This record gives sequence, structure tokens and C-alpha cells, in this order.
Amino acid sequence: MSTFDFLLQGLGTAMQPMILMYALIGVTLGTAVGVLPGIGPALTVALLLPVTYGLDPAGSLIMFAGIYYGGMYGGSTTSILLNTPGESASIVTALEGNRMAKAGRGGPALATAAVGSFVAGLLATLALAFLAPHIVKLALVFGPREYFALMMLAFVTVAAAFGESTLKGLTSLFIGLGLATIGIDGLTGQARMSFGVPQLLDGIEVTTLAVAMFALGECLFVAAQTHGLHDKVEAIKGSVKMTAADWRRSWPAWLRGSAIGFPIGAMPAGGADIASFLSYGTEKRMSKHPDEFGHGAIEGVAGPEAANNAAAAGTLVPLLTLGLPTTATAAIMLAGFQQFGLQPGPLLFATAPQLVWGLIASLLIANVMLLILNLPLIRFWVMLLRIPRPWLYAGILMFATLGTIGVNPSPVELTMLLIFGFLGYGLRLYGYPIAPVVVGLILGPMAEQQLRRALAIAQGDWTTLVSTPLSASLLAIAALALVVPMLLRLRGKGQVLAQIAGDSD
Repeated sequence: MSTFDFLLQGLGTAMQPMILMYALIGVTLGTAVGVLPGIGPALTVALLLPVTYGLDPAGSLIMFAGIYYGGMYGGSTTSILLNTPGESASIVTALEGNRMAKAGRGGPALATAAVGSFVAGLLATLALAFLAPHIVKLALVFGPREYFALMMLAFVTVAAAFGESTLKGLTSLFIGLGLATIGIDGLTGQARMSFGVPQLLDGIEVTTLAVAMFALGECLFVAAQTHGLHDKVEAIKGSVKMTAADWRRSWPAWLRGSAIGFPIGAMPAGGADIASFLSYGTEKRMSKHPDEFGHGAIEGVAGPEAANNAAAAGTLVPLLTLGLPTTATAAIMLAGFQQFGLQPGPLLFATAPQLVWGLIASLLIANVMLLILNLPLIRFWVMLLRIPRPWLYAGILMFATLGTIGVNPSPVELTMLLIFGFLGYGLRLYGYPIAPVVVGLILGPMAEQQLRRALAIAQGDWTTLVSTPLSASLLAIAALALVVPMLLRLRGKGQVLAQIAGDSD
């Protein structure tokens, strides 16, 4: 069957009334959490993992994807009206969008962000549909060596992409890998690191860790801040309609942003943040009105918003085809797949094609829903900014606790939720990223399993890990991804020290 046939089958699945309801709930929640500063899609999906435990797998995963897309949409609202990005990928949007709002053009800024997100999401989802089968064909030739090398690349790039430094990212990753060793050894059947606690024999629940690190840790971190949040919301003046000139200046930026965002989102070390910054720089260089940048250029809103939404679809490429998360939200979505006994990767397209293609097709429908929700209801989303922050985070704490108890009513599970919550707070406090911890817990057992399989086949010969061109290349890229940033950072420090020494002379 061709990609068109699979996509049509997926649309048939996605058009079912219950699936449409899940998609609508997802995009609505995603837009709401994107609007609220400090609450991102990763936190929301983590909170919903316990709630969706007994629900339909296809509907739940489609809802998670809708939250991801909606979070990218909603982040532009606070960036433009509050100058406070609701999602990190919307930081660049605030540079021009908030100046447009202060100049009384907040409506057109929000409109170009919404339409640009729709265009980019549509193009990127179609690219995902046509690219994924080719990557799956390539991944089907992977053996244990290649999979282990691929996971080493994933570990290194996740550690390098998140946090202030590679060292801090690696520290968080090793915490996750350490937690992954708890439980029964899959090959020998021996208990490891369980300390005589029967509940630990099954290992650490990814759901518990994700909820604790993203929800409890974030709430504790916000509560510990001594300064109040009294940001001024810029009022939407006039109509949200774009003028003919706005359309002429926006549509090339939407296309360029889509072309930049999708491939960067699909890269192991990519992400919406990088894509939006690159798009902004591109628009600034190519604009016929460069003097407007810094004072409210509409291209500076249209391009980055298109780029970060295209990147969101791009991150689903390695997640669905290889089982590798490249963002925090993708890591939580991977936990969602495993919660239903599904392992993203090339075999998923063969074992559950209806679910995969239904998920991809539902993204096309979600984009239409988001456009309908965002443009007419902009003033409603702005009202969410008036919710008192203590009420918001108190609700998150209660929801996280009740969700965890509902899935596993165990004192041990609740204790782990509290311990990991404080761990998440401590990591945030000292600038350590959270996502590598979750990625380490999810992918750690898989990496160990593939490594031991490869060594068993080679009778303990470690050189087997580099005995094929593909595995050797992946490990070499992983080593470069680890070493090069450190060398560049050391070189930069050396230049600064040399300059200081020269100034002192």
C-alpha cells in the first residue's frame, strides 16, 4: 500500500466521533497550557499519564499529540501580549510580537502567529507522513549493535541539547540510568537495587517519575520564588484581521519557517527553540524592511511561529520511527506509548499501523481545530492569564497526587512521588535539566538489553560494537557530539582569559 492509502485509512480512524473528541480535548488543553506561563505541554502530558491509564490507547496518544501541537500555538499569546513566553520555543516571538502589541497591532500579530502555525503544522504533518515510511525501511536493518549505537547517540544529544552545559545534562542522564537499574534483571531474573522493597521489583514507574519531576518539581520551584508576578497584559486593540500588506509579508515567512523547522525538529539534537531562532535570523536578513526589526516586524512573528510548529511535527519523526525522544514532551509521549504496551519504532508501523496512521492523520484535523479555536477565542485565552498563580499550582499538586494514587494506591508509590518531586526541585534550583532523567529511565533498559544481546552474539567481544559501518558511524557521531561542544567552550574561555590578560598588561 502507498502512503496515500495509509493516510486515507488513518483519516478514517481519526474521523471517528470519540477520536475527534480526544483530539479536541487535547488541542484545547494544549492551547490553555501554552497560554499559561510556566506550564508547558510536557507537564500537562505527564499529569494526564495516570488519568489515561485505562483509556483507549489511540485516543489517549492522539490527545497527547494534540496537547503538544496546542502548546506551540498557545505559547504565542503570552509572548505577544505579556512578553512572557508560555513555551520556551515562543521566546523569539516575544521580540517582535510584544512590540506590535504595544503599538496597537496585537490582533494582527496573534493572527499571523495562528495562521502561520496552521500552515506550518499542515506542511510538516504531510512531510512526516511521507518521510516516516522511508526511515522505517532503513531502521528495519538495525541489529542489536546498531540499536545500541543509536541509543548512545540519543543519550549524548539529549544531554547536550538540554541544560546549561553538557556536563549537567550528562549528570541528569546518569541519574535516570541509575534509576533504570532498579528492579528485576530482564536476562538473569535477579533482583537489583530493590533494597528488599517488593514494590521496587517492577522498577520505577515512568509515570510516577514524570509527574514528580515535571509537576511537583515545577510547583515547588515556583513556590520557592520570593518575587511576585505582576506582569502587565497588553490589551488587544482593534480587529485581529490582517491587512493585505500583512498577508504579503507573512506568507513567505510561513513557508521559510516551515522549511527550517521540520528538519531541525527531526534531528536528534534539534528542537523548536533552535528552529525559531534560526528562522528569526533568516527573516531579519531577507526582509525588505530590516529597519522594523526590533520595533515590531510582522515577519519576526510569522517565521518563528511557523518554525516552532513545524519542529513539533519534526520531533515525531525520530519518536515514531526509531523510538527516540528529542524533546521533553516527546520523552513523556514515549512513556505514554509504553504505558499501553507499545514501543515506538519500525516494528510499530507493522504491528499497529492503524494506530500510527490514525495518529498522523489526527494531526491534520488537530491543525484545523487549532485554527478555529485560536482566532475567534483569542480574548478568552487572554482571560486565563488572570488566574492567580497560587491557585493554579495548588490545583496541579492536587491533580498530580490524586492521579498517582488512582493508578497505584501504594504508600511506597506516594513516597517515591514526593522524593522525586524534591529531586526535581533540586535539579531546577541548580540548573540541571529534567528531561534527560526521564529519557535515561525510559531508554536505559532498552540500551542495556541491546548491548547484552550484541555481546552475547559476539561471545563477549567488545569490538563487535564497531564492527559494522553503521554502528561505528553512529558511535563516532555520538563521540563528536560529546567532545566538540566541550572543546568549543574551552576555546571560548581561553580567548576570554587571553583578552583579560591582555587588558591587564
